[in-house]
Amino acid sequence: MRRTITLICILSLIFAGLAQSVGCAGPSSANTEINASEIESKEPEAVEGNKEENDVLVYKESEELKYAKEFAIDYYEGGYTVLNSMQDERKYLLVPEGKDVPGGCEDFIVIKRPVDDIYLVASAAMDMVVNLDALDSVKFSGQKEDNWYITEAREAMEKGDIVYAGKYNKPDYETIYMEGCKLAIENTMIYHSPEVLEQFDKFEIPYIVDYSSYENHPLARVEWIKFYGALLGCEEKAEEIFNEQEELIKKVEAKEKTGKSVAYFYVTSNNLVQVRKSSDYIPKMIEIAGGKYIFEDLDDSTNKMSVNMQVEEFYKGAKDADYIIYNSSIDGGIESIDDLIAKCPFLEDFKAVKDGNVFCTTNDMYQQTLSTAYMIEDINTMLTGEENEMHYIYKVN
Repeated sequence: MRRTITLICILSLIFAGLAQSVGCAGPSSANTEINASEIESKEPEAVEGNKEENDVLVYKESEELKYAKEFAIDYYEGGYTVLNSMQDERKYLLVPEGKDVPGGCEDFIVIKRPVDDIYLVASAAMDMVVNLDALDSVKFSGQKEDNWYITEAREAMEKGDIVYAGKYNKPDYETIYMEGCKLAIENTMIYHSPEVLEQFDKFEIPYIVDYSSYENHPLARVEWIKFYGALLGCEEKAEEIFNEQEELIKKVEAKEKTGKSVAYFYVTSNNLVQVRKSSDYIPKMIEIAGGKYIFEDLDDSTNKMSVNMQVEEFYKGAKDADYIIYNSSIDGGIESIDDLIAKCPFLEDFKAVKDGNVFCTTNDMYQQTLSTAYMIEDINTMLTGEENEMHYIYKVN
């Protein structure tokens, strides 16, 4: 009874519009395609606060990012940090524990430390949180227990340390609000359900949209570890993880190129073939591994990194590829070449099928964000035929 009355009160507040947004509202689904290159990069200026209190936010330095384009990190005196999201132009002010929000910061979304009780929907971020030893900062999951391929996340849900709070478009508002969620981390799918962000604003729950999928270099996606390191106060650990990944990738990149062509694709339920745009990070991984993505000039004006093709178009462009990699992230993959041909009979005529050069990704690849270097090593092993163990792709016979 008490739970029902509480929920009625909460919903009444929403519909009455009494609660106010903690920051600027996220972009609607109609205007999410913002070109990050058009956003002018400027050195942050000092933000003056209430002069009567002598309250001033003073700029100190910025994080020097090597690859990432979709975020920036600025540090201010007194332990204040600002995370900048380049696509939606939101600015997040991280306030040290025990300190006040400086005056003159009305344009910032305020997040007070410690940053915990997070509702984590962006599954790509979980691997980073786990590797930063910050899993205890997550209290709510947008994935059910069985959908996590990250062992630590699944075990935390089994123990009840993390609870399922609904998927991105149908969050359990009662659980999230009553259990004290302090921050929601979403992926870009949330812009298909802008009403969810409106509700977060009314509940005064700040949210961050993870744009790591918009990065077109594999190391740029890995560099998002620095974003989460700054958010969770684990900057040194984040730097170590990134440097380790960069070193591994550079070792593979230094090897001799094979020049062999690779098609990376997935057959949809309506018999279209989904491939990656040439500017996506997957073709870049193939290039670093010593190969050549079969679609060298495949781009369009959208921010989506994948393109749906008619069967005939895919056949024309990819039939002579030396290798094909089937993307298992949607339908669970394939166990044999017969399984592949059953999905799409025309693949039987492909050079890679005839030569036995058919591979498939493992189901956990997309959740294992920090597996990038090892995935590139796997592709290099595929291209060179070396007798190395592969972790994120496997040969299909």
